[in-house]
Amino acid sequence: MLPSHTVRAYDEELKYLAMRIGSMGGHAERMVDQAVAALVNSDVGLAEKVIRDDAVLDQGQREIDEKAILIIAKRQPMADDLREIIGAIRISADLERVGDLGKNIAKRVVAVTQGRQPVSLFRGLEALADLALTQLKEVLDVYASRSIEGIGFVRDRDEQIDAMYTSLFRQLLTYMMEDPRNITACTHLLFCAKNIERIGDHATNIAETVYYIATGAQMPAERPKEDKSHKITLAEE
Repeated sequence: MLPSHTVRAYDEELKYLAMRIGSMGGHAERMVDQAVAALVNSDVGLAEKVIRDDAVLDQGQREIDEKAILIIAKRQPMADDLREIIGAIRISADLERVGDLGKNIAKRVVAVTQGRQPVSLFRGLEALADLALTQLKEVLDVYASRSIEGIGFVRDRDEQIDAMYTSLFRQLLTYMMEDPRNITACTHLLFCAKNIERIGDHATNIAETVYYIATGAQMPAERPKEDKSHKITLAEE
């Protein structure tokens, strides 16, 4: 829960930061969900909407930065309050990047739809996106409630996302080798898959920030940091 103060205006300022984070989180989730839907359904109009919607997250980050600086200058917060404010700045930056990743997926819709790809590839992307978005939603719920019990699930799921991405990378590489005409579309799909994998990383960053806000301590450093796609070579195929 947010700290309570005798100065009502101070409470309202901190609540404003939390409210804007919640709003940005919901918007980022929708952008990614719609970007993947546009990719799967060859919906160029929806892709263009996602690209336009990125401006909302950019504005949200600017508002949070400006408000946080104002609060620090005016209230000179310490301890819990200062962690709350700095945490909001960090989380808004991660959410803005999630929006950028969703926009990047949307930008590739036209290139991918020029040559229709097997349904199995899109199913893989959908499954990867579902996992990443579930992780993002759950960590935003933790931020809203400050109930950090079991927050380690975020890191566990991030490892699942990395494994699924590596599998999809291998599948797309194999498909390109089978028919060089698939190279262009599959290359774009590889970038889309990597963008989705990065969303999982940002969700994990948010989890670590929430843990710091709530406890004043850093989460243990055993977080898995990478997928295994860099180990896949043509010789394996």
